[in-house]
Amino acid sequence: MKRLFFLLLFISISISLFSQVVDPVSWDYSVKRTGDNTAELIFEADIESNWHLYAQNFDEGGPVRTNFHFDDSGNFELVGETSQSPAPEEEYDELFEMDVKYFSNKATFKQKIKLLTDQSFKVTGNVEYQVCQEDKCVYFNPDFEFQLKGESGKATSETDKAEENEKSNVDKSIETGDISEKETENTVQRDKNKLTERKSLVGLFFMALGLGLVGILTPCVYPMIPMTVTFFMQGQSNKIAGLVKALIFGLSIVILYTLVGVIVSLTSAGADFANVISTHWIPNLIFFILFLAFAASFFGLFEIVLPSGLANKADKQVDKGGFFASFFMALTLVIVSFSCTGPIVGGLLVKAASGGVVEPTIGMLGFGIGFGLPFTLLAIFPGWLKNMPKSGGWMNSVKVVLAFIILAFSFYFLSKIEANYHLNILSRDLFIAIWIAIFMTLGLYLLGKIRFSNDSELKKVPVFRMLLAIASFTFAIYLVPGLFGAHLTPLSSIIPPQSEQNFTLTSSAPATESASETMCGDAKYSEFLNLPYNIKGYFDYEQGMSCAKELDKPVLVYFTGHSCSNCKQMQAKVWSNSKVQKMLNKEYVVIALYIDDKEKLPESEWVQSEYDGKTKKTIGKVNADLQITKFNSNTQPYYVLLDNSGKELTESMGYELDPQKFIDFLNKGLEKFHES
Repeated sequence: MKRLFFLLLFISISISLFSQVVDPVSWDYSVKRTGDNTAELIFEADIESNWHLYAQNFDEGGPVRTNFHFDDSGNFELVGETSQSPAPEEEYDELFEMDVKYFSNKATFKQKIKLLTDQSFKVTGNVEYQVCQEDKCVYFNPDFEFQLKGESGKATSETDKAEENEKSNVDKSIETGDISEKETENTVQRDKNKLTERKSLVGLFFMALGLGLVGILTPCVYPMIPMTVTFFMQGQSNKIAGLVKALIFGLSIVILYTLVGVIVSLTSAGADFANVISTHWIPNLIFFILFLAFAASFFGLFEIVLPSGLANKADKQVDKGGFFASFFMALTLVIVSFSCTGPIVGGLLVKAASGGVVEPTIGMLGFGIGFGLPFTLLAIFPGWLKNMPKSGGWMNSVKVVLAFIILAFSFYFLSKIEANYHLNILSRDLFIAIWIAIFMTLGLYLLGKIRFSNDSELKKVPVFRMLLAIASFTFAIYLVPGLFGAHLTPLSSIIPPQSEQNFTLTSSAPATESASETMCGDAKYSEFLNLPYNIKGYFDYEQGMSCAKELDKPVLVYFTGHSCSNCKQMQAKVWSNSKVQKMLNKEYVVIALYIDDKEKLPESEWVQSEYDGKTKKTIGKVNADLQITKFNSNTQPYYVLLDNSGKELTESMGYELDPQKFIDFLNKGLEKFHES
């Protein structure tokens, strides 16, 4: 049950990718001789999964189309237009309100040229393109170079030249010539991101697998185990046939749940889906109400059931027997169990759909395997049933415990609405107080001091139940210091940040500098935005840069979000460090830019985006546009060190929980600033 608690602790958290965006397109350049004085320049694009590269030819006014720009050297001339293959995909883009064309996975572009000299020469230029993935769209403009050998009648690409370059140890599929240090770093970072993505998917799969096993313990499912196993035992003179039916039954459960994930993948693949799920008040309010409804149902207030006709139709097919009946037996089980597995499946899908297209499918595959495996094993080995505990009053207790946990996490969605829209309703201390009350009540319930309508009388408290009650009381007591401003670092990604605390007895920031020494006046938007640990800073880029010039200090630009779990984690584990606080308050002008804030700006401060041509009218959209257009990134947390003229001092930093690495990052920026 302890594992159950920590598994369910995170089922409702929406997550996104919080690392620096690197180019998801790998280019391979080559040359093909097509005649004595003609050649074909070939650009092959290898596009990472879940990203797409826009094609060359569709109407203007939308995203950036792929364009190739060739430097004029007098040694060649272009013949015709640049071709592209295969045929690009086409769809209507609601953001740009137009039809767009793009490539997935791979694309090849070819440009024919006429050679005007017999001598060796280079063809140089750059390619301009935009790539998108769900809530990310990033612009790139890298250079390219081809080497053509005149006398030998051969042409070689910079890919071939790079093989002779001792500095190049990275995958040759992304080589474009003499690789710069920055390109090498991007390649390494891309490999790290791929590894992180794989680890994330594996973690999601096993978490979903565990939740599927948890679903077996719910009162709607557990009592069905004997009935289901009996179905496979009846009239089975052939053990092989019984085994095949059991396998079909288990596989059908996996397919049915995976199908749910596929449907969510297809319907959530829009470019802005993850951001909407994470920040908009409508989906968060819907999830809050749904979780409240599920909690009320588990408490016994009412029962959530699907239309009985669905189960009845599936059950009729079971009566016909045969191998096909195994599938409908699985369908019946999935339908009937929904009233108990619904909140688990729903929370899992919220988490998975916030990640991307693949995640919901992987998540539901894991859940289906975890949910169907026990049924399948018991159908194959029915003798195991004798060792299983009988269903009874303890099943309702499991249901009520789940109700308390679901009720607690319903407020997570409400807190996201509060953070993004500044409603001043659910502060951090109020959120923590509600959780304390919920888990104290859960402890009393486990001790038998509180009973619900479907509970039987608890005459004696079993040892395991007593241990769970102690764990619940301990967790509630652990939360108490949070009412007065304690960090509660392990929960920092779930509970509201300290900046939303109304009452505190702690003072975390060192009193090394007065406000007059670190600030140049009141910060815009400070009435509803602030930094943790009494760190002083600005929330408007121009105002912060102006102050940096006045004080002659370097700048830390911090792109963050109210709904960014990784941002809150990093603040709790890194910004809480006294050395970090001292450096931020004394050495830097801090500019914190929230990319999801919904506060509408006056019309005079609206920004016409150079990135997509749209007018940005809120604080969040203006800051997000600044991050994309100026720094070619749109992930959070994202840290950039600048001098007070806006020039980058060192490499940017993303999500990093090691305080010493963050301190080294700040020190490196200071060294560069004082050198200039």
